[in-house]
Amino acid sequence: MESKANVHDVRSHILETGQCIISGKGFSAVGLSEILQTAGVPKGSFYHYFGSKEAFGEELLKSYFSDYQVSLEALLSRPGLSGAERLIGYWKVWLETQSACDPKGKCLAVKLAAEVSDLSETMRIVLQQGTDRVIARLARAVEDGIADGSLPAHLDAKTTASTLYQLWLGASLRAKITRNREPLESAFEATQGLLGLN
Repeated sequence: MESKANVHDVRSHILETGQCIISGKGFSAVGLSEILQTAGVPKGSFYHYFGSKEAFGEELLKSYFSDYQVSLEALLSRPGLSGAERLIGYWKVWLETQSACDPKGKCLAVKLAAEVSDLSETMRIVLQQGTDRVIARLARAVEDGIADGSLPAHLDAKTTASTLYQLWLGASLRAKITRNREPLESAFEATQGLLGLN
């Protein structure tokens, strides 16, 4: 009988492998066989860890957003920086990771939002909850910048965070279409303008 730790390790390994492949190819284009073969896990054991491909997708997104929240928190709570500097640092990281060729660093929300939102209600809900949490954390960062005086007091934190996040999702999609970083650079300039930093 497998220990709980081993089950968790194998399950996590399947999720990590799946994320890397799906970040590059999309959800529908990737079969379970490819994920399991790459992960080195016997095909028949998949259903021991996940009830279906959709359940796997749901857990993949939950895992992605959990990890993303940790990274987001680290970026937005760095000591010694103003709220504005922390926010701009976050968008700089987004620009670099989303313009890089490595699919492992790509935003899974960008990759899967349009694809799975119409295919799976459970995956759409996970995407909505995950992006809502990101926007809420960005809103707190805007509030921090207003409080420390590095951002204009007239900004509405929630609206600003939502607008910026949507701007960057769109810019990331456009960068995929154009295969260059120009849309992300434009988003960065627009972000500085929206935050009153230029």
